Amino acid sequence: MKIAVAGMGYVGLSLAVLFARHHTVSVMDLAEEKVKLLSQGKSPVRDPYIESYLKNGGLDLTATTDEREAYEGAQFVVIAVPTNYDAEMNSFDTTAVEAVIRTVIRYNPDAVMVIKSTVPIGYTQHVRMLFRTDNILFSPEFLREGKALYDNLYPSRIIVGTDMDSPQLMGQAKRFAALLEEGAEKPSVEVLFMGFAEAEAVKLFANTYLAMRISFFNELDTYAEIIGLDTEQIIRGVCLDPRIGMYYNNPSFGYGGYCLPKDTRQLLASYEGVPETMIQAVVEANRVREDHIAEQICRRLEQSGSVPGEKEKTVGIYRLAMKADSDNYRFSSIFSVIERLLERGLDLIIYEPIMEPDKTVSGCRHIEDLEAFKQEADLIVANRFDPCLLDVQDKVYTRDLFRRD
Repeated sequence: MKIAVAGMGYVGLSLAVLFARHHTVSVMDLAEEKVKLLSQGKSPVRDPYIESYLKNGGLDLTATTDEREAYEGAQFVVIAVPTNYDAEMNSFDTTAVEAVIRTVIRYNPDAVMVIKSTVPIGYTQHVRMLFRTDNILFSPEFLREGKALYDNLYPSRIIVGTDMDSPQLMGQAKRFAALLEEGAEKPSVEVLFMGFAEAEAVKLFANTYLAMRISFFNELDTYAEIIGLDTEQIIRGVCLDPRIGMYYNNPSFGYGGYCLPKDTRQLLASYEGVPETMIQAVVEANRVREDHIAEQICRRLEQSGSVPGEKEKTVGIYRLAMKADSDNYRFSSIFSVIERLLERGLDLIIYEPIMEPDKTVSGCRHIEDLEAFKQEADLIVANRFDPCLLDVQDKVYTRDLFRRD
């Protein structure tokens, strides 16, 4: 069986590798540099499992920029292209998804398209009507950045949104779910079939819950920091309740990354005309947390004798990525903190080894040498602490208590 995958982000690549262990897979992306890397057996994204499988070979996997080559002859086309949130539209920008659907219909109208990109509730039914095709399913992904292939090998659940009243679409949904099960190493996986909109809602509500959990422990940390309490002791005491659990509870500068900020805003937009208070609070909580972090940084400088605005001290931003060992810093909450610090007139320098040497952020100086960075910075701001900062930990400001994401 031939399966085509549109998109070489961590979702698309993890699925391509998963399927290529048992089937012929063609991965299509318009970025030639990504195609070149994958053709050389190298991963365009940082993911240890993807990198290992590509290095060891044995995959029936072809990378291409040619849409016809990718889609012709494929029984399934998995759509895993970006859907960024458009603030002016108050919705996801789904033009990339629609471009793929249009192209697949041109070259292979019989292929079953499976949308893996995150979309607004009601979107799958909308494009089925727009393009006058029944061959579209929706299957939400629940993957962590940097562990995408692992999460496909050991999935928490498999969900496929389909037309529950159509025997033909139910059959296609079961075939696709079987492909995911076939690739998984987990012996038993919960598989759920539901309507298109229900599957779309699962994705948005799941990510909003995670954002809510992050916000809860961040606000617990804000309270403890201001009042002068030990945050770690409180969190440990709270999380030993098995209904709460000792996970996803490490304070940070706010939730960020590619998924949580846009998914929470999209869900909030979907609530138009529906009573709610909590979803709005989750979105607002991130802004409040970023304000607090910036204020605490300024307070640390004031306590050291610096007056914000006079640029007497230099603040060093250690890493832009949201997660440890990540090569992605898109939509990281640290950018909002940086903007707030710049508004206060502070002098900022940045250490980010994966950023190109000639790149910068908001005009801040980018220092490539870690030792020079540590020496020049009077205060180092780190969303996640790294052992390389142990020798200067007395001037590090972080809320990272458990040394993990």
